[in-house]
Amino acid sequence: MGRVDGKVALISGGARNIGGATARWLVAEGAKVVIGDVLDEEGQALADELGPDATYVHLDVTSNEDWRAAVETTTSTYGSLSVLFNNAGIFNGGQLQRYKRELWQQMLDVNLTGAFLGCRAAADAMIASGGGSIINTSSIEGLRGTPWAHGYVASKWGLTGLTKSVAMELAPHGIRANSVHPGRISTPATDQMPADLIPIPLGRPGTVEEVAGLVVFLASDESAFCTGSEFTVDGGTVMHIPTNP
Repeated sequence: MGRVDGKVALISGGARNIGGATARWLVAEGAKVVIGDVLDEEGQALADELGPDATYVHLDVTSNEDWRAAVETTTSTYGSLSVLFNNAGIFNGGQLQRYKRELWQQMLDVNLTGAFLGCRAAADAMIASGGGSIINTSSIEGLRGTPWAHGYVASKWGLTGLTKSVAMELAPHGIRANSVHPGRISTPATDQMPADLIPIPLGRPGTVEEVAGLVVFLASDESAFCTGSEFTVDGGTVMHIPTNP
């Protein structure tokens, strides 16, 4: 207990699934957490559940104004911002020749530009406080290519690269930046997918708590010498090479 005592975290996409599990874990380990999301009812309900150590703010990650307000709420409510978890993301897919430009743009706006705006909004607050940890939810698709998911793959590869450039620029200020790369994680949406759609060497999907545990590590001082790195939590999916029977 107390692995993140005194830390103040802002989470985008924090109302449920990986974001919600991470909010619960961070509070349990001693952090103050601001939950940002566009799912107002779910986000507020989670903040109410977690008590005085959690606050909810409406956060559309494509909005500069929302990001500024979220950082201001975080610092005015709990003090210096020390952890940013850029977790908000969406998915759409389609065959290359039929993949509409607006779907492509939507992927980039939310998954990549949204994270960029978050990093930019948090940087000044973290510099002023002498350091911090930025954690970006990429994907195993930010490490490989997958058909029918062109916008998603591009946005997640972009986020992997953005994490590295942010890590390089902010390192002199004591700010670390790392990316988390989940594979198939069990959620209400992914549980509707065919079980064998993505081969997993460990033989099962991951849980949101298993991703949250990695995020807590990266938020804590246990990872003080980690920056600019990719952390996979995928049951071995990325290393898997299919073999003929």
